[in-house]
This record gives sequence, C-alpha cells and structure tokens, in this order.
Amino acid sequence: MWQRFSLLTRINLLLALVLTLGLAINIARLVLEAGPRVRAEDQSVTRLAREFVETIVAGLDEAPDPDARLTQIVHDLNRLRHVSITRQGDAAEPATASERLAVAEGARSPPAWFVALVHPEKTTVTVPISVKGKPGALLITSHPNDEMTEIWDGIISQLQIGMMIVVVLFLITSRVVGRALAPIKTVSDAMTKIEAGGYDTRVKPDGPPELAAICDKLNHLATTLGNAVEDKRRLAERVVSLQDIERKEIARELHDEFGPHLFALRAHASALTRIADAGEPNVEATRKHGNAILEQVNALQQTNRRVLEKLRPAGLAELGLRDALGALLRLWGESHPDVTIETAISPSLGDTGETADLTIYRTIQEALTNVFRHAGATSVNVTVEPTGRSAGLRDHRSGALVRISDNGSGLRPDHKLGFGLTGMRERILALGGSLTIASGDGGVTVEAVIPSDARG
Repeated sequence: MWQRFSLLTRINLLLALVLTLGLAINIARLVLEAGPRVRAEDQSVTRLAREFVETIVAGLDEAPDPDARLTQIVHDLNRLRHVSITRQGDAAEPATASERLAVAEGARSPPAWFVALVHPEKTTVTVPISVKGKPGALLITSHPNDEMTEIWDGIISQLQIGMMIVVVLFLITSRVVGRALAPIKTVSDAMTKIEAGGYDTRVKPDGPPELAAICDKLNHLATTLGNAVEDKRRLAERVVSLQDIERKEIARELHDEFGPHLFALRAHASALTRIADAGEPNVEATRKHGNAILEQVNALQQTNRRVLEKLRPAGLAELGLRDALGALLRLWGESHPDVTIETAISPSLGDTGETADLTIYRTIQEALTNVFRHAGATSVNVTVEPTGRSAGLRDHRSGALVRISDNGSGLRPDHKLGFGLTGMRERILALGGSLTIASGDGGVTVEAVIPSDARG
C-alpha cells in the first residue's frame, strides 16, 4: 500500500506522523504533570492565604467596628485565586476570583476523564480568630478546579497551535516539494517521446541537483540511442549494398570465367561430334579435342574452387579454424616466398563459434590480400589470441583479438578503405566487435576484436 503513494504524499504522511508524535508526547507530559502541579499549587496557595489571614486579623480588635472590618477582610481576601474564605457558620462558599473570571470569559471546564486522572481533593484550613473576646474562625477552602481548568486550557491551546503549525508545514512542504518534483513530469513525458522514437527530444535541466543530473543523463541517453539507431540504419544499408556488390562480383566471375570455358567445351564437343560422323575417325584430332576438353574442365574446377572459396572457405568447418588458417598462410607463403610471414595462434583460444571463426578467417584473408597487393612489405606478422570481457566488446562476451601488421609503405593520408575491409568492419561491428586500422612509417596494423558466438 505504501508503494502506491506518491512521493509528496509520503513526505506529508511522514511529517504528520512526526509532528503528531511530538505533540502527543508533549501533551502526555502535561497530563502526567497535572496532578503534582495541582497539588503543589493548592498547598502553596492555602499556606499563603493562611499566613495572610493571620497577619491581617491580628489587629482586628483595634478597628472601630471589628465585625464590619472582618466582613470587609473576608470580601477582599476572596479576590485571591484558587481559594475561598468564609466565616465559620456561613451557608455557602463564595466564588473565587478564578471562577468568576472563567465565567466571564466563557472558559471550558476540563472533561471528566481529565478530572478523574488528576484526582484532586479539596482541603479546608481553619484559622481561629477573636472579635472582642468572642471566639470564631475563618475557613480557607482550596479550589483545585481552577488550576485544572488552566492546565486544560493550556493543553487545548497547544493542540490548536500544533494543528496550525501542522497545516502551515503541510502547505509549505507541498509547495516546496511540488516545485522540486515538477521536472519529473517533464522527464516522464520526454521518456515517452524517446520510447516512441523521438530521439531528438531534450529536457532542460531543472530542479534540485539530483534531478538536473537525471535530465543530463536522459539527454545523453537520447543522443546515444539516436546515434545507435542511425548506425543501425547505415549498417543495414551497407549490408544490402555489400550483398549487391558480392552478387555482382559472383555474376562477373560466372560470366567472365565460366562463360569462355563453357563456350570452348561446346566447340570441342561439336568438333568431336563431327569427327565421329565422319566415315574414318581421326585419332589424332580426337585426342587433341579430348585433351582440350580436359584442360577446360580443369580450369572450370579451379574457377569453381575459387568462387566457392569466396563464398565459404574450404576446410574451415572440417579442419577447424587453426588448421584452416595454417593452410591459408602456407598458400600465401608459397605464392610469395620473398615475404616472411610470422604466425602466432594462441593455444588457449578455445572454441569461438562458427560465425566468429569465419569472421576471423575472412579478416586475415582480406588483410593479407591488401598487404600483398599494395603494401610492398617484406615481413608480415599475424597473431590470434583470446581476449577477456573488455577490449571493446559491446555485449561483454569473450572473443578473439586478431592483429595483422606489416612493414610496408603504409597508407596515404587521403586513403579510403576498399570494399573488402569496409565490409569486414561492418560485419564485425554488427557482431558487437571492433576493427581499427593504424598506419605509420613502419607499415599498417589491422586489429580486430571479434566476439565469440560459442555457447557453453
């Protein structure tokens, strides 16, 4: 249930709980102290009234009219608070000054439970007097209800003031917190727009530093998402373009390579047919056309192998990545004996998966093709080693670090990558890896981080 409340409601409830608890503790303290306070006040006022009466009535006989003087004294002393003074034998106790004031101001009487809790007892003190030798007495009676009424009024006043403070604090808190949380609505609307594809949405940093930081992070997230979507779009376009380029190259191979061989085979087959139709077969001509056919078939097989190698490296699935790379590097070494090829394939590379193996193979193949075609290098170094959960892998998978470096002439400052390496870069990026090409006076270094797609 608490989770359904808004932040403002939670703060208000917490504030109300704290204030109510504080007010309850203070009122409980007043209630618990009421009994001792009433008794102490009762005893103090009674003692003071007795001493006062004894002092005044000491010279009563010297007055011209002692009886009238005593009546006046009793009337004056009844102005004292919390006590009433009567002459012994009077029928009723006069109202105290506190009671008269309470009636005039319309003060509220304390409730019965409060009176029962304090449990005061009236006390009466007798002060003996003598008027012209005639003994008598004055009765001093305590009235604790006056003190209880004052205490109860104080409690009511504290409750009223406390409620006013609570209301004021609620208003202030609602105002301050409401203004502080106002940017959250803006952030929520912006997130909805970003979710719908509005990656150009931006939020003005506003409010407390924490919310301003969230606004900055949201703007950065929108920018990053926008760039990622744009990269994905360009990648898709590039993939389609590269597929078209590969199809055109395969079509050109079929047209330029297979076409002439098939035409030659058709011509030699027609010649053999004509020889067979002749009355006397020419053995020498038959052998000549047969050898020509074998040469064309052999050329077709080589062309077919070359095309298949472009589509899928021969032996990669059967031999594995290590042996397939070994065969590829031996072929390059045999065709370019003047170039030293140093190879280091880490034995701890492990299984990287079919897609990663093909990507590693193609990356090395393309890099070596560029070295032998353009670099004029005398030494090439090829290393393949495992990489941890870093090295630029976006999805934190392990993978392979492939590095091909040469000592050739390097790249020109205005050099643009060809279709081969461009296609490799797009493919590696799509897999979640990275491809970097660094050129200097000591040649070119191609470094690729290729994530593994093997599943344990």
